[in-house]
Amino acid sequence: MKRNTTILVLVAFALILFFGWTYPAQARTKADGPGEGADKTLSPYFFVKSDDPSVDRLPLKATRASVNIVGVIADVTVTQVYKNEGRKAVEALYVFPASTRAAVYGMKMTVGSRVVEAKIKKREEARRDYEQARDQGKSASLLEQQRPNVFQMNVANIMPGDEIKVELKYTELIVPVDKVYEFVYPTVVGPRYSNMKEGSAPASEKWVKNPYLHEGEKAPYTFDIAVDIIAGMPIRELASTSHKVKVEYAGPSTARVFLDKLEAKGGDRDYVLRYCLAGNKVESGLLLSEGGRENFFLVMMEPPKKVVTAQIPGREYIFIVDVSGSMFGFPLEISKKLLRNLIGSLRPTDKFNVLLFSGGSTLMAEESLPATADNVNRAVGVIERQHGGGGTELLPAMKRALTLKRTQGFSRSVVIVTDGYVTVEEEVFDLIRNNLGDANMFAFGIGSSVNRHIIEGMARVGMGEPFVITKPDEAPAQAERFRAMIQSPVLTGVRVTFKDFAAYDVEPIAIPDVLAERPVIVFGKWKGKAQGKIILTGLSGEGGYTRTIDVSAVAPRPANGALRYLWARHRIGLLSDYNRLRSDEKRIREVTSLGLDYSLLTAYTSFVAVDSEIRNRSGKPDVVEQPLPLPQGVSDYAVGGMRAAQAMPSPMMLKEAYAPRESNGWKAKKAADEKKERTSLVTISEVTASGSLSKEATRAVVEKNLKHFEGCRNEQTLKGKKVVISFTINADGTVGSVSISSDGLKEKQTERCLIDAVRTLSFPAAVHGNETKVTVTLLFN
Repeated sequence: MKRNTTILVLVAFALILFFGWTYPAQARTKADGPGEGADKTLSPYFFVKSDDPSVDRLPLKATRASVNIVGVIADVTVTQVYKNEGRKAVEALYVFPASTRAAVYGMKMTVGSRVVEAKIKKREEARRDYEQARDQGKSASLLEQQRPNVFQMNVANIMPGDEIKVELKYTELIVPVDKVYEFVYPTVVGPRYSNMKEGSAPASEKWVKNPYLHEGEKAPYTFDIAVDIIAGMPIRELASTSHKVKVEYAGPSTARVFLDKLEAKGGDRDYVLRYCLAGNKVESGLLLSEGGRENFFLVMMEPPKKVVTAQIPGREYIFIVDVSGSMFGFPLEISKKLLRNLIGSLRPTDKFNVLLFSGGSTLMAEESLPATADNVNRAVGVIERQHGGGGTELLPAMKRALTLKRTQGFSRSVVIVTDGYVTVEEEVFDLIRNNLGDANMFAFGIGSSVNRHIIEGMARVGMGEPFVITKPDEAPAQAERFRAMIQSPVLTGVRVTFKDFAAYDVEPIAIPDVLAERPVIVFGKWKGKAQGKIILTGLSGEGGYTRTIDVSAVAPRPANGALRYLWARHRIGLLSDYNRLRSDEKRIREVTSLGLDYSLLTAYTSFVAVDSEIRNRSGKPDVVEQPLPLPQGVSDYAVGGMRAAQAMPSPMMLKEAYAPRESNGWKAKKAADEKKERTSLVTISEVTASGSLSKEATRAVVEKNLKHFEGCRNEQTLKGKKVVISFTINADGTVGSVSISSDGLKEKQTERCLIDAVRTLSFPAAVHGNETKVTVTLLFN
């Protein structure tokens, strides 16, 4: 056995050298454990149901949100319900998302009839208090920020039969774009690719190592959301683009939106609600709030209409496209439609290039090419052949794109298409900020639950615009919006001045060019009387532009109390962005102070709630990491670690990615199977081929790559079966359509595994440019 093992290791090493392939970081199952080995990367893994029935591995039972939108301010209460249906005390860890604009200002925990209000403390102090309470047997909850849009909730000592409710409150600003108001409630954190070594990863990164359910498995907890809107003007075209909802109107400007009962398991995609106001108006104006120590203001001023410029300068576009494992299927198909639309509509005078990335990157050309019909067709063909696989090395791809040779006299724009499932947000922001002036930055987030933090952050630091596409039919509209934006700027040289209004601590300190019909927003504080004027000036396509707001005509209102949180959150975000560029202890202290003074969750402050009663006297609770559903449309490849489509797959990876649902992964009893030699698990029974390629040439390629199919073999599905695979080979050697036929093969996961294994094959190009029809019969021993 030892000799066989040595031979297998040598063979595997030789295959890696031959194919230039490396095992992707994401692949992880129960067998190799989430915490074993310092050489393992910090990666998500598939949830494996515990063999211990006394421990409840799914303690989160429900999550719901109550949303109140008044004007342009949304106030949100999120309730998470945890219940222990096992026989042992547990500590639940739950990773969940939030809006990138959310200012989290409160939390409370309810245990039975006892209500415990959380306190905001320095992060280290809050965790120390939590862990001490946990070890003492007290019920406690801890809310930490892992990213500006990723939070982690820890709930300790949930006793058997307990139901513990944790409520958190946040507020955010609803900013209209092109006169459309959009409220987004993120529901699930997508799996993040990370090449960081688990053994040396800091505690703040451990959340990445989180269990996920398989593709298509619904969330083990229920989801609900209700939204109340008081718009101030008549509402029209109110609808959710993501979920089925019911709308009740209490008047022309007041509405209540309920989630349809059929969507109780709809927590696998962002909840998106959109509406317009009558007359296509934007609720612009001034909000004032008076406080005991400080007064706050927020001004929203609508810019002029878009104008069509007489001459558009030469433009160069670099399209950076994510083809990693998490983009497999739905996200990548949307990306293809988007890019066909964008590239296909370029002017002949434009230039462009395409850079595809996963674990590595591939460039269409060493320098940008003219947007001729031939070059456009070539680019579309390159993108169409992608299937998705491998890691998500975004940072090296962006570095490569930004160092490409420039075209003199052309304005360069970089367009990034990704789901954002990475952990290098800070490094990406730094790279963009350090290259400001070299290129405009536009980020397209693709998928039902994208990482909006990185999508919006890339656009913000690059002075560009973010786009998020959650459904296939949104791609054409977003592509059209992108074209209209870059071809007809709205306002440049923007300045906001204050006359006889004592404003201070104003954010932002500078306003970039306005490229869309969205209001210019300014936060700040004010002293003395509410008087004077706020003046917006700039240059539009038609000349100078000025808009003035009379402060004395606006009265402060108690309902605007959320302005203090919104201002502080904006200030914290700005300081954090600068701190990522160059860490500074003074800025860290300032962010910490803002979090404590304004009771806000930050990277350095956390909420902690501790019950006074000791309830668990039997020792430390079992730690349970709440498994998350994969975002709708995201495949197992995002977790299972499939390789790039052009490289050789690992049989073990295919086996893990397509393990039967009912087994929830490979159990310990199958570990011995991994040590067996696999050389005869799959054999070719028959091959037929008609077209440009001969049967011999086709058989040689399939026979050389039988291990592609070996990874799909499972005793419950393929052992002892004959499988007939029919497919076409395109003129360039890539695989076209694929179909599977086998008596008794009912497992869809296995069928899809076989189809994807075929699609990885690369055949010789046809001499006469014709396709080849192939039928291969495989025997699984």
